[in-house]
Amino acid sequence: MPKVTLDRFEEALAVLIVDGREVTRPRAELPPEAREGDVLDLETLKVDAQATKRLRAEVRRARERAQKNKTPPPGDFDL
Repeated sequence: MPKVTLDRFEEALAVLIVDGREVTRPRAELPPEAREGDVLDLETLKVDAQATKRLRAEVRRARERAQKNKTPPPGDFDL
């Protein structure tokens, strides 16, 4: 089953990443529980909870590696 990642919502559209390309679909075609960052089955557009969990863990590890041994910039600010 081909998988896609739900990148973001733009008003009534869902932006999906398919093989590195952005593809839009009507937001209404996705299940109501779909959230940004979820992995979906391309054919059914159902959320693959296990694949989503693996992807989020992979991203978390990549962020931790990127921040390792780096000091934050000086000053107080919120993003």
